[in-house]
Amino acid sequence: MSPAPKQQRPLPGVSAVGLYMFLLCILGVLGVTEHKLPKFVYLFCIAFALGGQGLLRQKRWGWALALTTVLLSAIYQMWRLVEFHELPMLAMAAVNMVLFLYLVRPEVRLRMR
Repeated sequence: MSPAPKQQRPLPGVSAVGLYMFLLCILGVLGVTEHKLPKFVYLFCIAFALGGQGLLRQKRWGWALALTTVLLSAIYQMWRLVEFHELPMLAMAAVNMVLFLYLVRPEVRLRMR
C-alpha cells in the first residue's frame, strides 16, 4: 500500500481568513438576535461558518464558498453604504475585497486543489 499523501498546513493568510469568517458569523448572529440586522443575514452566517471550516480544512468547496460569501458580503456592505450612508461599511467592504483578492491568488488556488 502506498502511504497517504501528507496534508500540508494551511497558509497563514488562509487561516486568518477562516477565523475572520467565524468572527463575522458570530457578529451576524448577534446582530440578528438584537434586531439590528435583517433575518436573511442568518444565511450569510451559515455560509461564513461553513466556508471558514472548509478553508481551515483546505477543501476546495470551502475555498469556493469563502470566495462567494466574502464577495457577497462586500456587495451587501457597499449597498448599506449607498442606501443608509453608513460610513463604517466602506472599511468592512474594503477588508472583504482585500480578502477576496488574497483568496484568488495563484498560490492559494494551487493549495486548494
